[in-house]
Amino acid sequence: QGVSVKLPKAVNAVPKPTSADQTIVAIGANRSMYVNAKQVPEQELGSTVTEMLEAKSSAERIVIIKADEDVDYGAVMAAMDQLRTAGVEDIGLITEPTPQGGGQ
Repeated sequence: QGVSVKLPKAVNAVPKPTSADQTIVAIGANRSMYVNAKQVPEQELGSTVTEMLEAKSSAERIVIIKADEDVDYGAVMAAMDQLRTAGVEDIGLITEPTPQGGGQ
């Protein structure tokens, strides 16, 4: 959704969301943060997402994080902490499915 990140691979990946109603937080390899493809300063992530979720029903208050595979783990955890502090309880992570049959 507007921001290109190279997703990490996981065996038990779930299908990527396709609904335009979902709120997507993308984290680039350089730790740049985007909410629905609009870049936001890292310290404003929680407040930006909270504003977007206010107009949504409780069923739509899901935030999906898609982080580049090269971004450090701390950046993803910092984003999740901000979202939780802002009251977001339903957070998902997007990964690419690993081709079946490949060893690890």
